[in-house]
Amino acid sequence: MTAYILRRLWQMLPTMLGVIVLVFFLFNWVGGDPAYILAGKMSNPQQIANIRTQLGIDQPYYIQLWIFIKQIVTFNFGNSWSTGESVANVIMTRLGPSMTVLIPLTILETLIAVALALAVAFVRGSKVDRAVMVACTVGMSISILVYIILFQYWFAYKLSLFPVQGWGNSFWENLFHYSALPILIMLAVSIAPSLRLYRTFVLDEVNQDYVRTARAKGVKERRILWVHVLRNAAIPIITNVMSNLPALLIGAFLIERFFSIPGIGREVILAVERSDFPVIKAITIYVAAATMIFNLLTDLLYQAVDPRVQLK
Repeated sequence: MTAYILRRLWQMLPTMLGVIVLVFFLFNWVGGDPAYILAGKMSNPQQIANIRTQLGIDQPYYIQLWIFIKQIVTFNFGNSWSTGESVANVIMTRLGPSMTVLIPLTILETLIAVALALAVAFVRGSKVDRAVMVACTVGMSISILVYIILFQYWFAYKLSLFPVQGWGNSFWENLFHYSALPILIMLAVSIAPSLRLYRTFVLDEVNQDYVRTARAKGVKERRILWVHVLRNAAIPIITNVMSNLPALLIGAFLIERFFSIPGIGREVILAVERSDFPVIKAITIYVAAATMIFNLLTDLLYQAVDPRVQLK
């Protein structure tokens, strides 16, 4: 196991280097000259030259690339251009609110979607099954903006069950008070596609030979689904959940923006609006690294779920 982990970490290095080079050249060639962005409209050539010297962008490209690599290794991307705050501090302070929403969301979504997928598979082909699939299709066709507006209007404004927006200083207050409605909205949006996908995984296993053998031995259908089928369907389910985690971190920017949650997604939007390149570059690199790490964790979870899986 240790040898496998070390080998995978070693294999990540070329991929990470490719991401670093791609991000570096995109921001240096496509992003424009940051000196003009920082100097503003009322600037002169001397001010622009001084800013270029302070940022080090007057150096040759290979030196700038080396500086960028050192920033990644040392977790020091300098300061935000818009606020002057340390980029590392920006990411660390915004990570907590995002995790407060995303971790409960991921757990609840997975448990609910898996349970419903098994229940629907148990009555596959029935009117209930078809009705659930139609409901999922309708739910997936509605924009998340519609969910946000309707839920905020009814549950927050009309019924006063939740705050319309905001964020506090207490973890428990944020989790049960401010995060409740955003989590509810995200569940309404995400359960439908997950249920359809997990139902497919379950039905693929239902038609396997080991299921027919279990039925021939007189094993109850519920036990077949919840024990035998679920164990084998867990591998693609784990793949889907783990691969979505890094995307969720950034993909929740609409929820964070509408509910004024000071998370990573909202920070990305603000950084793009302000052309705050250090923050954008840092988050891009860290999300890429998180994606590779989650892929490794996915493989390790495979073997934890099914010891017959051989890691190579």
